[in-house]
Amino acid sequence: MVRERVGDNVYVFTSELYAQVNAGAIVGPDWSVLIDTLAYPEESQDIRDFLEDRLNSPVRYVINTHHHADHTLGTCFFPDAIVISHSLCRQLLETKGREALSEAQRLNRELWDVHIVSPDIIYSDGGISLRVGKRTLKLVFLPGHSEDGIGVLLVEDRVLFSGDIMMPLPYVVDGDFDVMIENLKRIPQMNLENLVQGHGEVILRGEVGSAVKDNLDYLATIRRHVKKATRRRDPEAYLEKIDVESCDKSRILLNGLAEELHKRNMYALLDRMR
Repeated sequence: MVRERVGDNVYVFTSELYAQVNAGAIVGPDWSVLIDTLAYPEESQDIRDFLEDRLNSPVRYVINTHHHADHTLGTCFFPDAIVISHSLCRQLLETKGREALSEAQRLNRELWDVHIVSPDIIYSDGGISLRVGKRTLKLVFLPGHSEDGIGVLLVEDRVLFSGDIMMPLPYVVDGDFDVMIENLKRIPQMNLENLVQGHGEVILRGEVGSAVKDNLDYLATIRRHVKKATRRRDPEAYLEKIDVESCDKSRILLNGLAEELHKRNMYALLDRMR
């Protein structure tokens, strides 16, 4: 796990084991708020040890930005924390989340001690805010990557933990293409100092607009290719030739997962267009 400080008592933890997943923490005078966890138990436990033992700041709240396992499985290692999410996240954790964990445990013994934690506090309409010392955390509904996605805006510092709506390579297989585009366009309007993506490096103030534009351009490019594919006798054969680098994204992104995720994006969009 890589730890980075992006503000006064604001930390980002990045997985070295899976797809550069990010979690974040805001450390207050008496306790901390954790935004997501990491995919493997040892890394989530390292976060706990850093915050609670080294900084002597118990984690009072864990915020789930969405239900996907790589962001939520570590929640169970914070048994005294109050878990907050969107209402859809709770529903999806109780259904898809439990099914996915059961399958993962069958294949990976490291996950045998992991269990799904259902959020204690949920919201649906409007927003919800949380105070940590003199700081305000505002939960912002940002679906697109998944229907339950939220971001966490650290208001005074202008830092957004975006969840997976923002990644080095957009991933829409479990979400909605048009909703993702709509919510990506909201991000540059937030006048951010730092953008902590759901995966990958932290984006600094002067780079936020261009990073969002790159993702919008990628989505527009694969939409054009998939539209062309639907007019071909063999759409899959056409798409097989369209690699991620031809869409102006590097294949080394996300520890080399970019090409696989890119292919999934195109085939999912093809299914929807059909």
